[in-house]
Amino acid sequence: MAIVEEPLALPSGQPDKAEKPLGALSRPSELTGLKDWLTTVDHKKIGIMYGAAAMFFLVIGGVAALLIRLQLATPDNTLLSGDAYNRVYTMHGTVMVFLVVMPIGAAFANFLMPLQVGARDVAFPRINAFSFWIFFLGGLMLNTSWFIGGGADGGWFNYAPNNGIAFSPSTGIDFWNIGLLIVGIGSLTGSINLITTVLNMRAPGMTLMKMPVFTWMTLVTQFLLLFAIPVLTVAQVLLAADRLFDANFFNVDMGADPLLWQHLFWIFGHPEVYLMILPAFGIVSEVIPTFARKPIFGYPFMVFSGIAIGFMGWGVWAHHMFVSGIGPLSVTAFSVATMFIAVPTGVKILNWMATLWGGRLILNTAMLFSIGLVTQFTIGGLSGVSHALAPSDTQQTDTYYIVAHFHYVLFGGALFGFMAGFYFWWPKAFGYKLSEAWGKWNFWLMVIGFNLTFGPMHILGLQGMPRRMQTYSEAQGFGFWNLVATWGAFILAVGTVLVLVNALVSYLAWKREGKPDVGADPWDGRTIEWSIKSPAPGHNFDVDPVVSSLDDFWHRKYQPDESGKLRRVHTGEELAQPGDPTGVHLPAPSYWPIVLAASMPIIGYGLIFSLWLMIPGILLMTLALWGWALEPADDLDADHGDHHDDDHGPDTDSSGAEAELETVS
Repeated sequence: MAIVEEPLALPSGQPDKAEKPLGALSRPSELTGLKDWLTTVDHKKIGIMYGAAAMFFLVIGGVAALLIRLQLATPDNTLLSGDAYNRVYTMHGTVMVFLVVMPIGAAFANFLMPLQVGARDVAFPRINAFSFWIFFLGGLMLNTSWFIGGGADGGWFNYAPNNGIAFSPSTGIDFWNIGLLIVGIGSLTGSINLITTVLNMRAPGMTLMKMPVFTWMTLVTQFLLLFAIPVLTVAQVLLAADRLFDANFFNVDMGADPLLWQHLFWIFGHPEVYLMILPAFGIVSEVIPTFARKPIFGYPFMVFSGIAIGFMGWGVWAHHMFVSGIGPLSVTAFSVATMFIAVPTGVKILNWMATLWGGRLILNTAMLFSIGLVTQFTIGGLSGVSHALAPSDTQQTDTYYIVAHFHYVLFGGALFGFMAGFYFWWPKAFGYKLSEAWGKWNFWLMVIGFNLTFGPMHILGLQGMPRRMQTYSEAQGFGFWNLVATWGAFILAVGTVLVLVNALVSYLAWKREGKPDVGADPWDGRTIEWSIKSPAPGHNFDVDPVVSSLDDFWHRKYQPDESGKLRRVHTGEELAQPGDPTGVHLPAPSYWPIVLAASMPIIGYGLIFSLWLMIPGILLMTLALWGWALEPADDLDADHGDHHDDDHGPDTDSSGAEAELETVS
């Protein structure tokens, strides 16, 4: 008989230390509307803002993608000039990688990770707000190059020496470089914040091996960010010195080696592939068990394979450089490493399939997108392993075969997983479910459009169609499959837009019905975020959760009967937290994070156009840092309860004194 923990008792009578009442809820601010969103330090709202910003940038990157496909739909097309085409595909890749896929992962991490570990908030709430605003404003600055710099034109990888003044004299590359430097500050500070939250603020009883798989994958992602972003930052600082101050780090005429840029970029760039995909892996590792009605198969293997991917991702970067002349020994070493990294990825795929096998599958939209990730990513992974063979990669590296591969990995993998997450956790964020009818249309149009768009690119690549080519002649024979890919791109665009349509339609239907309560546990969830009401309250948990097992909330709902079969003995609503929070200190909202973030693009514009323009940016930064340092972390109001404890952090002293639950940055 499977061992199943007894349900934990609901708080009643005089609670113990873990279930104590927490006094009257302290509300630091009565701000509403726009002011609330501009000043919030609530990790859930920041997660929602990350998601909204990513969708905004997805529109920009998506329009650029459609322009590319229109240009290539027919031979000898003149819709875009060669220069315009270079800028469009460069900005498309840059926006989709840095401003769409990575921020959507940050959206789920910010919203979900503190809930899954039982924390009231992140470790540093104001730094968390700063990380969002600097990402968003840095992304806006980068995209202003469309209007005042012409857009970057060196590819999203921006290889030297093409990124130098001699080959790219316009300011587009400067916007690319400094804009991503600013965005990188947000990624770096955010990673420090989330790592600290997971390692120091888990609920009592939640050991590392009782954490949900999503939290594990996101933790690995944050460590990758912590060590990868500085490498790219070094490369960008060197490039800025070359372009703005006449340095010679990548100047071939002065004896520099442009391969330095490739090494630095791809030492960042290949771990970056996994920091984009690992959060999606974590999402489907939560969705599949929920709707297969069984635990994730091989939980330790899922965790350690994710950790292995994170470690091994640092040892494969030079497979992007097989045609650069790095030598046979290096090629051999990185070929072997690239083959080996397929092993932990394969472990995940096999474990997902084993979880599905024999399960009582519920094929709702979230589950369909999860299965879509497994299938589409497997295709991308198989084509990727073929690049571990250096002779094969040498033939394919500058063809559309590579374009097909990384879109199957990043769109078919990451974005399909994120779509599953949207449908799964939408009730917890907004209090209502997305329509399943619209969701099925959303899924099938995306699957059909995706495969029609990127499947033919494998054929085009094998036929010899080069990447980054602006047009082709009819005699080259690329016309048919390019036309198919263009039709597929528009079907994919319609399917992607349907998630926004679904959100609006579902909200209006929910509002017409009188905003019925979706309940704390609409999916019969397994992890503790389903034990709190929907949408999640500002203070997260009414009482401190205590965790005794992996999938703790599910184990409290199900027990074995006399025959050893698991039977449901509680509903999620019965076990939902009682809803009478007391004495919870919430961190005060603040304008200073957005003010500090706003100073960075001003300094960036000064570096590009005039150093004098840096002065107001530096003054604004100084003001923001001064105001931040002097601003109280908590606006304690006597009307909201008696608050005299000056301790900032959970009290773990065995004396049993009441813990202060304030979180400050």
